[in-house]
Amino acid sequence: MDIARFPRIRFGHLPTPLEPMENLSRVLGGPRLWIKRDDCTGLSTGGNKTRKLEFLMAEAVAQKADVVITQGATQSNHARQTAAAAVRLGMRCHILLEDRTGSTDPSYTDNGNVLLDHLHGATVERRAGGSDMQAEMQVLATKLAEAGHRPYVIPGGGSNPLGALGYVNAALELVNQSTERGLHIDHLVHATGSAGTQAGLVVGLQALNSPIRLLGVGVRAPRERQEAMVHDLGCRAWDLLGLRGQLSREAVAANCDYVGDGYGVPTPGMVEAVTLLARTEGLLLDPVYSGKGMAGLIDMIRKGRFTKNENVVFLHTGGSVALFGYPGAFGHATH
Repeated sequence: MDIARFPRIRFGHLPTPLEPMENLSRVLGGPRLWIKRDDCTGLSTGGNKTRKLEFLMAEAVAQKADVVITQGATQSNHARQTAAAAVRLGMRCHILLEDRTGSTDPSYTDNGNVLLDHLHGATVERRAGGSDMQAEMQVLATKLAEAGHRPYVIPGGGSNPLGALGYVNAALELVNQSTERGLHIDHLVHATGSAGTQAGLVVGLQALNSPIRLLGVGVRAPRERQEAMVHDLGCRAWDLLGLRGQLSREAVAANCDYVGDGYGVPTPGMVEAVTLLARTEGLLLDPVYSGKGMAGLIDMIRKGRFTKNENVVFLHTGGSVALFGYPGAFGHATH
């Protein structure tokens, strides 16, 4: 598996830390909990999209692009990191934000990630919920090309086969870290949405023949659809790497019982998880991805999904800046 043959621009502070969560483990009565700190990747407060952008932005440079276009939900962590990466490379950035929640709270529509999008100098446009965002990006790309620019389009979440390589690499990194410290990891749990993170991890772990069991906690789609998206993207990343054999469908597992009323809509479990991590480990999760992912992990622990002696790693995908878009969910009224 030769990832080094793909062009890459080093944005991230890698490897990210792998840390024990002893207080949380004690509060929950086991298992032994660990956290992989991909909130510490460093690019504009960090997050998992940085790993993907290392490969995507390298392709943009190779194609001599002068502007990148991407899309996401209003409080998109991916959009914020893409805007920062564009700044680093002297490119313009156009962001299309889709209204997936219907919230009109100014904290949500203008603060958090949206504030940072503007601070990084990105051009931000809004689109109604349910819009064909890929088509909207293509329309914008055509318009910019006709004006003499060289646009490069990045899918939402950076989730295509090239972007998924960032998390194939993360799987290698995690296995190396566990080997170095003599840690046997039984489970790796994370929030899964646009599929790129989970697809990359499942490819990397299977290519290494790792015994780590991977579980995505869905934040948007029903389980069947989520698993199908992850497997499809994983197969394309598998082929891109030229790996032998096939990616096992059985290696793709998602639990989508913790989405609540929809993507980006707060749940009591998310609020509890964010608060609990803040008050036991001094860690800040985000309300859309890692908060719901951790809510799922906590609930599964309480239901006996894991044994007390197992080592469970939670991948922190970053995005705590989005907390500033949701003050009401945590009992703080906006004015």
